[in-house]
Amino acid sequence: MVMRRILVTGRGGQLATGLEAALPAQGFEAILVGQPAFEFDQPATVAAAFAAARPEAVVNCAAWTAVDAAEDNEAAAFQANALGPALVARHCAALGIPLVQISTDYVFDGRKGTPYTEDDAPNPLGAYGRTKLAGEWAALAGHDRTVVLRTAWVFSPVGNNFLRTMLRVGAERAELRVVADQHGSPTAAPDLADAIATVLSRIRATGWQPAYRGVFHAVAAGFTTWHGFTEAIFATAGQARPRVTAIATADYPTKAARPADGRLDTSRLQATFGASLPPWTAGLARTLAAL
Repeated sequence: MVMRRILVTGRGGQLATGLEAALPAQGFEAILVGQPAFEFDQPATVAAAFAAARPEAVVNCAAWTAVDAAEDNEAAAFQANALGPALVARHCAALGIPLVQISTDYVFDGRKGTPYTEDDAPNPLGAYGRTKLAGEWAALAGHDRTVVLRTAWVFSPVGNNFLRTMLRVGAERAELRVVADQHGSPTAAPDLADAIATVLSRIRATGWQPAYRGVFHAVAAGFTTWHGFTEAIFATAGQARPRVTAIATADYPTKAARPADGRLDTSRLQATFGASLPPWTAGLARTLAAL
């Protein structure tokens, strides 16, 4: 069987929208499902989606992503981020098809001081990270053909994301105060989608290999801070720009703690699948051009 039909959960989200374009470009058919027809707390809807799609691989993008709200709604976040992947993994295992599960840098506490590798021990600081880590474990335990991809700071021309928020508030305010002591890699959703399509293409070309099972880091090349990202947004957009003032995390308290340094080493992804993402600045330029 030639792997062609890819079921993508989380329809309407940033990554699923990117995959809708990226998968056909590499010869796949993208079948997108999402709420209300596909609900993790209604297992019958998940079973129906699998029956209708007859997929040959699955990319699970559906998740609870409201980081602060997860602190007060951890049970609901756990349903989406842990029980959901467990359910998807069971269906994939029954069919014997690969699963790509999307995870996050928030599984780390950000205290290492150098980019995290997949061998570093997770230590999430809050409910969002805990539930996403539980989802990694559930997907890997439920199906031996699971690829977990951890990503970070995702932005795109659609949906709610940091870039679109900065453009909106920057048009309304003379000054933006932005955290300058959190480090990571802003990752354009279309670039991440291209990398996922490359992973699936490698699996299709070689058949499933034991080395494919496990956790891989998938973020854009290069690192910055939220302040640096904001400066680059307005410099690249070329529009009237507000004053961007650097502040500390302590000056902008949030309900959920964030990792201060969530940089991820992506060399394993390149070595195993031949997949890599371009620099975050290139993804930023393409995203702004698409808006």
